[in-house]
Amino acid sequence: MAVATAVRGIDASYYMTKDLDVSTKFYTELLGSAPEVHVPGMFSEWTFPGGEAFGLYKSDNFYESGTVMFRVDDVPAFVAAARANGVHFHGDGFVDETPNCHMAFGVDPDNNKFIIHKVK
Repeated sequence: MAVATAVRGIDASYYMTKDLDVSTKFYTELLGSAPEVHVPGMFSEWTFPGGEAFGLYKSDNFYESGTVMFRVDDVPAFVAAARANGVHFHGDGFVDETPNCHMAFGVDPDNNKFIIHKVK
């Protein structure tokens, strides 16, 4: 039985951040573009070609957030370029392969985890 209030997708995934400027700079470099929306001292948001959005929200009541997967075309190449720019990945950028995807696990300046991801 379908539920009328079932989740249909993700409109946006946000991380809380202590320092919006530092995190916005980090993700601008990691994602390869500036945020489409930026409200100084409040939030930054990027929208991807498929309509999904990723954002940062400044909070004085900071807490460590969950994880988001960023879709890329070539995980090893992306990780190598990001590491060259100082991005930290678990296992020195080791790319994990599962039966259906490739992944690399990274961390941002606020210790939020993210995954660079490609479906096979």
